[in-house]
Amino acid sequence: MLTRVFREFLLPFCTALGVVLGGAIIGSISSLITFGSPLETMHTLAKEIRIWALVVAIGGTFSTIRIIESGIFGGQVIALFRQLVVIGGAFCGSYLGYWIIMTLMEAKEL
Repeated sequence: MLTRVFREFLLPFCTALGVVLGGAIIGSISSLITFGSPLETMHTLAKEIRIWALVVAIGGTFSTIRIIESGIFGGQVIALFRQLVVIGGAFCGSYLGYWIIMTLMEAKEL
């Protein structure tokens, strides 16, 4: 049971983490080409991409909302718990990605 919950948590966690890290790092390459500040661009992108990483990690909003609705009004507690684990994993992954970018930026500025 615990490994199943961990598996449900891990996929959206890693997906959101990858979206934030990849988007911020690869997106900052555009600053190098246009002679801008890659660190400033990385900070801006990481901050703006966090919410989109959540949407990507949960696989779209309508199916998740439908499952939450069926969990609350249909009495399907397992489905509701499963979606809360998925959303929690996505939140944790996107925040960790943002934290890693901010930590890298602080190390570069010193």
